[in-house]
Amino acid sequence: MDDDPRFLREQLSAFENKLSELIDMADRLKVENESLRDQQLNLVEERSRLIEKNELARIRVEAIVTRLKSLETA
Repeated sequence: MDDDPRFLREQLSAFENKLSELIDMADRLKVENESLRDQQLNLVEERSRLIEKNELARIRVEAIVTRLKSLETA
């Protein structure tokens, strides 16, 4: 039965279909991976900007607190 040409053609066709599905999936995953890498890069950049902004705000608040304390003692 394994030597039946029709059986072998069916097996080959099933294998080709499965291989095609795997190639399609690999292509979709590649696109998704690139998109996720871009998102990660954007988030890392945004995080860096937010950390810098937070640091500037902290410095300003500390300066305000220092000025208020100096006004209290004056």
